[in-house]
Amino acid sequence: MAKKAVATLQTGSNKLTKVIKMSKKKHGSYSFVESMVSSNQVDKWLKSH
Repeated sequence: MAKKAVATLQTGSNKLTKVIKMSKKKHGSYSFVESMVSSNQVDKWLKSH
């Protein structure tokens, strides 16, 4: 099971989004992956990770 959180940051003309994805490993522990991506790339990033 994977969960996601999205927070939007705006700097000048660039709109950046901090994306955090949590995924459950085989042993029952969870891991988190964080990244700053542009707002139009969020769905692509979530599908690839």
